[in-house]
Amino acid sequence: MDGSPAELRALIRRGELVGPTAGLAPGYAQANLVILPGDAAFDFLLFCQRNPGPCPVLEVVESGRYEPNLVAREADLRVDLPLYRIYGSGRLVAEEKDITGYWNDDLVCFLLGCSFTFESALLRAGVSLRHIEEHKNVAMYVTSIEAKPAGVFSGPIVVSMRPIHESKVVRSVQITSRFPLAHGAPLHIGDPAKIGIADMTHPDYGDYVEIKEDEVPVFWACGVTSQAVALRAKLPLMITHSPGHMFITDIPDEELATL
Repeated sequence: MDGSPAELRALIRRGELVGPTAGLAPGYAQANLVILPGDAAFDFLLFCQRNPGPCPVLEVVESGRYEPNLVAREADLRVDLPLYRIYGSGRLVAEEKDITGYWNDDLVCFLLGCSFTFESALLRAGVSLRHIEEHKNVAMYVTSIEAKPAGVFSGPIVVSMRPIHESKVVRSVQITSRFPLAHGAPLHIGDPAKIGIADMTHPDYGDYVEIKEDEVPVFWACGVTSQAVALRAKLPLMITHSPGHMFITDIPDEELATL
């Protein structure tokens, strides 16, 4: 969809743009959102530091504030994402389009890199992305790979999957490796069973897309890992984006690339 990131956030805020954000604001970085109480913030920052693949930190917004200072000035993290998830004591208790009713001044916001950021670079290189072509959410799976624990946070790494034509796999690795703040190179290529995924047709999050005979499933670490560990942490309150419904930043994606 055409429009600047600020224009798209305004549409989202007014409820005029709903659904997953894959393919929106091409050329600009998108971000995962995690909001949690101040007494858990250090543990979560340490968790991200130990697991930069699934949880690369773009910005931490200090306690009580909901306007990013670095990635999108004048944005409001309470209303500028299409859909949020609210967790309480280890359970998903609600999905909301507006979290102002849950807000309190003790909360700390984390913005983490997202693989939607490198999709524009893949498309420019002629790599087809079926979830965008079919207007679906990207498929995400919980793996058997455990993240490195920190404080109250532990749990499995979640991955996003894109079917890549076998002739484009190496190029896809080269391109995404340039974006370490958007999950970087794939975590796994090929047989999903080797990372504990038993049934590709039923993603844990997002939508299934067909994998054709001349394609290879390629898996990138995913920021939804933060939601998987939230279930184990059993915090009294934790708010995240709903999978695939990201925060659109003002940062050009190439600013997050290396070389």
